[in-house]
Amino acid sequence: MKVGRALFADNSIGWYATDDGISFLSWAPDTGSVSEVVEIARMLAPVQPSKIVAVGLNYRDHARELSQELPREPLLFLKPSSSIIGPDDTIIYPSCSSRVDYEAELAVVISRTCSHVRKDQAREYILGYTCFNDVTARDLQIADGQWTRAKSFDTFSPIGPWIVTDVHNPHALTISSRLNGEIRQLSSTEDLIFGVFDLVEFISSVMTLYPGDVIATGTPSGIGPMNRGDEITIEIEGIGALRNTVK
Repeated sequence: MKVGRALFADNSIGWYATDDGISFLSWAPDTGSVSEVVEIARMLAPVQPSKIVAVGLNYRDHARELSQELPREPLLFLKPSSSIIGPDDTIIYPSCSSRVDYEAELAVVISRTCSHVRKDQAREYILGYTCFNDVTARDLQIADGQWTRAKSFDTFSPIGPWIVTDVHNPHALTISSRLNGEIRQLSSTEDLIFGVFDLVEFISSVMTLYPGDVIATGTPSGIGPMNRGDEITIEIEGIGALRNTVK
């Protein structure tokens, strides 16, 4: 099932659910129940997390691209929830940056409070999966020598278009990015260094994860710059496509 948040035709904001060939239905996140058919005016970011926990250098092909050794443990950093935008929203190019990059990522959405969870328990704490773009001001990342400013600007965390709750194997999904329709990244989540369940175990041993929190699992090789006026699309097999423009 695909679930998300939307602005409805009556100007209210709420949750919806859909499957291929089935109309949008209202959805209750606490019970998982669906009721009447709803008319959506605009899709919103499918989640409002307390935090985004992102993972650096987590694809083997990306490590080779950068000529770096594989990390022994996940490399974590945080992105603020204020950086989130939804499908078809606009990425704002900061005036202080001269290079802003796309990074296609699989995002994991947490379903319930999660602390010191073992790998074999991790699936029980995952609501589902969605597409994520870890937008990065690359020149500022290099200049600062760390990642916080470069990855934290408003609009730098596009996410969506919805959360897919029934992904059987998150480690066998084709992931890509297209810039103005041209493929720039093309890989598979089977190339992840640290898998989804390993990440839940590792991160929850460091910090408590709350319902709606997002784990951005890293990007494959092929990262590159975007310009004002560009359209960037992140697509993951079985999940969907997240489109945004740059302004």
